[in-house]
Amino acid sequence: MSGLKVLDHLTLADGELFHDSKGRPCPVPVPLAPLADTHGHLGSLKLHDPALALARAALVGVRMLVVPIDPAGEFPRKWGSATELLDFLDTHVEIAHMCLDEAAEQGFVSPAFEGWGVPDLLDNVHIVVGSHPYGAADYDEAAEALTRELLASPRAVGVGEIGLDFGPYNEMDAAVQIDAFRRQLRLAHELNLPVELHIRDAAGDSGCTAHRLAADILREEGVPAAGCDLHCFTSSVHVMEDFKQLGCHIAYGGAATFSRSDDIRKALVLTPERYIITETDCPFMAPVPLRGEECEPAMVAFVAELVARVRAEAGVETPENTYRSLWRNACALFGMPPGEPARAC
Repeated sequence: MSGLKVLDHLTLADGELFHDSKGRPCPVPVPLAPLADTHGHLGSLKLHDPALALARAALVGVRMLVVPIDPAGEFPRKWGSATELLDFLDTHVEIAHMCLDEAAEQGFVSPAFEGWGVPDLLDNVHIVVGSHPYGAADYDEAAEALTRELLASPRAVGVGEIGLDFGPYNEMDAAVQIDAFRRQLRLAHELNLPVELHIRDAAGDSGCTAHRLAADILREEGVPAAGCDLHCFTSSVHVMEDFKQLGCHIAYGGAATFSRSDDIRKALVLTPERYIITETDCPFMAPVPLRGEECEPAMVAFVAELVARVRAEAGVETPENTYRSLWRNACALFGMPPGEPARAC
């Protein structure tokens, strides 16, 4: 592609990466530390090219992307083998490199984060592997064998997303979900890997049955020593507290930016600094001001800005400290050095 064509596809013709549904530019917040999207389904994008999405993410300051891969639900529907999936990632990372080179020729470059010793995004794209509760019945011996094969990849950093879903989109029997959840938790223990959890309660369930049951299972099986992440947090302070007590990270995404998400924002204010992380769960739940668009990893910049601003307004910590915490915690969860510069005395 020519440089002009790359810029056209990156929607950089007016110097802005994003525009809302009415075509108005949406300037991306300038991050105060490297950004991490700890949960983004790169292989599920429909309106965006994965390579261009990677390039956009790099240009806004994302330096880590963790891609969930479901051996029961995505094979062979998307990829025929572990090799095909890994080739998909390698290919789009390579194309994204070329896109960024051409964008740089036009003056568009990634934030430098002076003093930080962190990798470029395209050297820091990873996977977690696990069977979603929707496909719990399909987590058989073949799916477990594929899970193990994928987890042997250098890109693998955890098991997920796994858990329980009692919501309106899942008719899977609870006992089947619980069995698959326990088996995959045990696999994480065996391989000393962290887990990413998907937990959804039934509509109108004020007792948060799925979350309570998942917490009980974690107590029985043990939270993996490598860590745990409650992905796509959309619940109450009480739920956050339960998982905080278990030592789990709490991941906030686009839903935290929605106008009616006061409960989520209350929870993110009260989440301890050492446990809070960000994600997109792309292509779902694009954050304000891009709500309604297909979400992509670059949009974690809007989530991080919201988290930092809300915590600052509540007097919890400064925006800079929040940004540092978000990056530091993501690195800790996935066993990576944060490369954080020393603070002045």
